[in-house]
Amino acid sequence: MATKQPKNEKKRAADPSAVIENAGVTVEQPIVETLEKNYMPYAMSVIVSRAIPEIDGFKPSHRKLLYTMYKMGLLTGARTKSANVVGQTMRLNPHGDQAIYETLVRLSRGCEALLHPYVDSKGNFGKAYSRDMAYAASRYTEVKLDAICSELFGDIDRDTVDFVDNYDNTMKEPALLPVSFPSILVNANVGIAVGMASSICPFNLSEVCDTTIALLRNPEHDLLETLKAPDFPGGGYIVYNEKELRSIYETGRGSVKVRARYAYDKANNCIDITQIPPTATVEAIMDKVVELVKAGKIREISDMRDETDLSGLKLTLDLKRGVDPDALMRKLFRMTPLEDAFSCNFNILIAGMPRVCGVREIVSEWSAFREGCVRRRIYFELQKKKEKLHLLKGLAKILLDIDKAVRIVRETEEEKEVVPNLMIGFGIDEVQAEYVAEIKLRHLNREYILKRTEEIGQLKEDIAQMEETLADKKKIRAIIISELKEVGKKFGQPRRSLLYYPSEEDTQPVEAQALDYPVHLFFTKDGYFKKITPQSLRMSGEQKLKEGDEIRRELESSNNAELLFFTDKAQVYKAKASDFDDTKASVLGDYIPAKLGMDEGENAVYMAVTRDFSGYMLFFFENGKAAKIDLSGYQTKTNRKKLIGAYSDASPLTAAFQIAEDGLFLLTSTNGRMLLVHTGAIGAKSTRNSQGVAVMTQKKNQFLRQVREYREGMVANPHRFQVKTLPAIGALPRAEDQGEQLTLG
Repeated sequence: MATKQPKNEKKRAADPSAVIENAGVTVEQPIVETLEKNYMPYAMSVIVSRAIPEIDGFKPSHRKLLYTMYKMGLLTGARTKSANVVGQTMRLNPHGDQAIYETLVRLSRGCEALLHPYVDSKGNFGKAYSRDMAYAASRYTEVKLDAICSELFGDIDRDTVDFVDNYDNTMKEPALLPVSFPSILVNANVGIAVGMASSICPFNLSEVCDTTIALLRNPEHDLLETLKAPDFPGGGYIVYNEKELRSIYETGRGSVKVRARYAYDKANNCIDITQIPPTATVEAIMDKVVELVKAGKIREISDMRDETDLSGLKLTLDLKRGVDPDALMRKLFRMTPLEDAFSCNFNILIAGMPRVCGVREIVSEWSAFREGCVRRRIYFELQKKKEKLHLLKGLAKILLDIDKAVRIVRETEEEKEVVPNLMIGFGIDEVQAEYVAEIKLRHLNREYILKRTEEIGQLKEDIAQMEETLADKKKIRAIIISELKEVGKKFGQPRRSLLYYPSEEDTQPVEAQALDYPVHLFFTKDGYFKKITPQSLRMSGEQKLKEGDEIRRELESSNNAELLFFTDKAQVYKAKASDFDDTKASVLGDYIPAKLGMDEGENAVYMAVTRDFSGYMLFFFENGKAAKIDLSGYQTKTNRKKLIGAYSDASPLTAAFQIAEDGLFLLTSTNGRMLLVHTGAIGAKSTRNSQGVAVMTQKKNQFLRQVREYREGMVANPHRFQVKTLPAIGALPRAEDQGEQLTLG
């Protein structure tokens, strides 16, 4: 029988929010508390469990992947499809198949991203030096562990490292890998965490092993004697700087300059680039060279093409006749990514804490870690030998009377009584009795038991030696040194990155400064620019302009003058007059937004010209404010082409002026009022995007419409429009003031 639903229950069913406690209630929470509860756990997870490598040289994603491949038997077996590895790794790494496969690709031999790849690969894995060369899907490629991985997992089954639960507590994984060499220094490792990053450059394996051995023997060893410089998988030349290298070795911070390796083909008059810096890609280099050629800064190259094939990287530059290839390369090293810096930040996790370490400290921490691994391995083997010795001692007692042992087993009625009876009969413990009871019938002969018990003496000797080793730190280090020598001998290879010692030619200017000569500069309302020599201007007729366009600025300057083009998006683009070709009055000129690569929809509204960045920029805004900015604020040490925040965007710009000294400006509002302002009343600012000071008060729905430099005769009674204090509302013009000032641009 159906029961009648109460009225309040019907109401709650109709209104879902009625059954949610505190629905719609806004609770204030301090931002610090929110960050501590929500953001800090995420930040710590990224630092400790994702982006920063540990002392074994691996991030968690690398370690999980390699350990999965080891458990799949891929250290000695045949290759398997990458998709199989990715699927198995998801039992340890829950971040998704694509992320796992990208990790696998970077570890592979085919990608050429590592000095000593950990994965032996077959198929297309892309290339680290190419931006566009994509890797194939995981179902097409095959992988197995490379031979060097035997040094990562050789002791892992002998209790050398701790094991922890995976993310769902269904299996165990190693917290660290018991690497037998400082892999943290051998392969590059770059990661960006929250609030910190890590960037470890690779070093030659043989040099790392030799350096570690030397430091184990002498902690004061000079690192540069054995560790010459970083060694990158892509080769190239290390621009040698001893002071910088020593700084990196001691502090873990600094940068290493790497330049491309090239060869000049005299027969074909071309340069073949075969090795590039690790931070560059072929496409980025080509894009930069094309940009420089279009800008006219490089005129020696007639053609460029990427000839990379199965034999490796090859970028070919065809030269014009008579070009010096070495001089051109010096220019390219300065202007393109063919020479680039690898920034070092040796930030690693030690005992779960991020720490920036120098090479000496990293080797010291790794040695302590490896010493612990070796001790645990020896202790594990010691326990095994002690257990075996214990069993053999029990077997030796059986040897005294084999017939008695057989008789005890035969006369025992119940199977569960066999072990206790053997314990009583021979005075052995339960473990020994279990071992004796499990001996096969065919082995119950004197010869077999004698052979087994002969091992007792050797076991005692081995146990004594192991206990002696565990008690002596020098012997532990001797084992580590022996293993390092073996690794260096087995897997060492010649340096790929050669050392280049800079010469005087490298310090010479990239190119001679452009010729300096007088020019006339023109800038129009629609953003067109012309540079015309005085001679050409005298011979020219009328200026050619687009329909409706007009010249906004015309001034005399020189070919080496700096040009600043201010845009309607509060940005400024910098160029030199020498960047533009000389032209004639009969052409339209260069369209600045296109020439300087401005953003879409961005227009140039004003051009400033300077040689020493003296004087001021004056900006007037629709809200009646004006800002006077030191022109030196736009000067940069580096050759930057674009500066954001060129002026305040709090209110639309009405007009901009470049002034060498203070003067009078006539302001006109949309309500017809006019005001004469002396710029001496406006304080100069060094901050480019300063909002300025109020100069002309604007009423609601009114704005500053026009600003012009004041010239004698623009108004009949100029004193009427001048005030003692700013801001001011201005005055309405009289009939006698009607004239030039009312012509709006």
